Amino acid sequence: MAADVIFEGRVIRVEREDVTLSNGRTTTIEAVRHRGSVVILAQPTPETVIVIRQYRPVISTWIWELPAGSLDPGESPDTAVVRECEEETGWTPGRVSALGSWYPTPGFCDEIMHFYRCESLTTPVRPVHQDEDEQIEPAEVTLDVLAEMIADGRVLDMKTVVGLTLLRQRR
Repeated sequence: MAADVIFEGRVIRVEREDVTLSNGRTTTIEAVRHRGSVVILAQPTPETVIVIRQYRPVISTWIWELPAGSLDPGESPDTAVVRECEEETGWTPGRVSALGSWYPTPGFCDEIMHFYRCESLTTPVRPVHQDEDEQIEPAEVTLDVLAEMIADGRVLDMKTVVGLTLLRQRR
């Protein structure tokens, strides 16, 4: 049976669907469908990373986080990471390395986040691009300062915690 589309927006689609589990039972699920995203670990130096301060209306607060963005329709993660790095940080990566891909909320959403280290950064001529729904302030911090920001609650999102862990594992 095909899924019923309950809502379709710019970034997500919500579907209701009957599925048969591996034990043979049938149940109805609601799933958030997402094109996927890239998470940018832009490193001007081996000991620093670019973070952004961004207002998140869904939680009604400003937070510090790693830059990230959704894939455009038909866009590959390898292409999206360069575009998003330039748009959100103002830096152009000379070298990009895939670090892995994970599902942040697989209980109800199929979004997959692709993590990339961006190095050999050069500053583009143009300023940081902001979408209509974005307020972004980029900053360069050391990995130790980012760990402090996580500990004291300035970082509230999981992708940034995962990103710092990846950077520390690959030193």
